[in-house]
Amino acid sequence: MSGHEFTSYFPDSGSVDLEDQSTSIDETTYAELRELASRYPQPRSALLPMLHLVQSVDGRISPKGIEACAEVLGITTAQVSGVATFYTMYKRRPAGQHHVGVCTTALCAVMGGDVLLETASKHLGIGVDETTPDGKISLERIECNAACDFAPVMMVNWEFMDDMTPEKAIVLLDDLRAGQEVHSTRGATLTSWREAERVLAGFPDGRADEGPSAGAQSLLGLRIAESNGWSAPSDTSTSKPKAMSSATTKAPNEPAAQAQEAAAGVEETPEAKVPPKQRRKATKPGEETAK
Repeated sequence: MSGHEFTSYFPDSGSVDLEDQSTSIDETTYAELRELASRYPQPRSALLPMLHLVQSVDGRISPKGIEACAEVLGITTAQVSGVATFYTMYKRRPAGQHHVGVCTTALCAVMGGDVLLETASKHLGIGVDETTPDGKISLERIECNAACDFAPVMMVNWEFMDDMTPEKAIVLLDDLRAGQEVHSTRGATLTSWREAERVLAGFPDGRADEGPSAGAQSLLGLRIAESNGWSAPSDTSTSKPKAMSSATTKAPNEPAAQAQEAAAGVEETPEAKVPPKQRRKATKPGEETAK
């Protein structure tokens, strides 16, 4: 009997290629790994940026990179592998010179994300999570990039390429393979995936402010407000101490219970004002006549 089948887009997400022992990690890399660890009160908190640094050097999460992170942090290689294989941003196989991601989630899917991914796959001759034979481009299906107002969105080396069409995608891929200069829609001129990984590791390249940071769609509300002279209301209120209630200023000899009742806004009933000894015991219907 067939059960419920689920096909994962990340079938190899639980493994690192241990057969490929090649590495470019050297003493300089070790020094930078130690520098990253020193930036945090708890060195283990540096593991994520350290893995990005490994990728910037080896182009993937390499066995040597796992060992180096474990050695610097004083944890096991199993603990490092557990983190490295949990996140899809860490690659188990060598990524291309340029890493292309196509969003197919929600709005991007509605606006043609699946068509973009299919176009890129056919044009490059590779499937999802594969790299072209020349090592130029790797392709990935990615989840929401928080850029729904620019859907459908592609990313190259984690830089945005907005409002994409199949025709734009083909031109983009051809330019990348030809080594042409490509500019992000909202960001810097594209470098390489490894260089982007080094920035994510925490070593800035000085290009953070290159290119626009916001597009017309994101600024539309601001432009409408400016044209109509709208502005957010200013906060003119000042914090003043609350006036003390009469309950808190009662005479010291007044019963505390009565002050608490007044503070809670409870109005005394006529019966409550009668001294306890003078209060008549409540009777049930017919009880008085029975007596």
